[in-house]
Amino acid sequence: MGERTRDDAGRPRNSRPRDALGRPLPPGSAGVPRIPDDLRLSAPEYLAYAQDLLDRGLAFNAHEVLEAAWKDRPQDERPLWQGLAQLAVGVTHIQRGNSSGATALLHRGCAGLAEVTRPAPHAVDVDGLIAWATDLTEAVGSVDASPDIPPARLRPRLTCG
Repeated sequence: MGERTRDDAGRPRNSRPRDALGRPLPPGSAGVPRIPDDLRLSAPEYLAYAQDLLDRGLAFNAHEVLEAAWKDRPQDERPLWQGLAQLAVGVTHIQRGNSSGATALLHRGCAGLAEVTRPAPHAVDVDGLIAWATDLTEAVGSVDASPDIPPARLRPRLTCG
């Protein structure tokens, strides 16, 4: 087994290229640009970046941005960012044809967002996202094999307005 790439602090980093759905590619392959491990943005910048990625069908990359926010933002915002990241992973599972994984992550994302006080910080449309994910979960659950969900339905609006 090969050595993993590590950062200056000794933490492992996965430097393998990935496809548009976040699946690892063989070393040396061309993949989509990676989200930097040390990404640090303001809350509105995290949301705008993740929204742009979702709008382009890059839910896995949006998940990485939201996960960076989850690790970077204040502890009291953790359910918000974690819930958003889990919704993005749920979309990734739908894109990969994994209905059971999608359902599980969409449920977890909704549970996390349900903990967020209202009105939600940073104008995040928590109630709208929970409704969207609940409807999407029902659609995914009604399909026996790989769900045929239109791409536009996999691009939720993260914020109000």
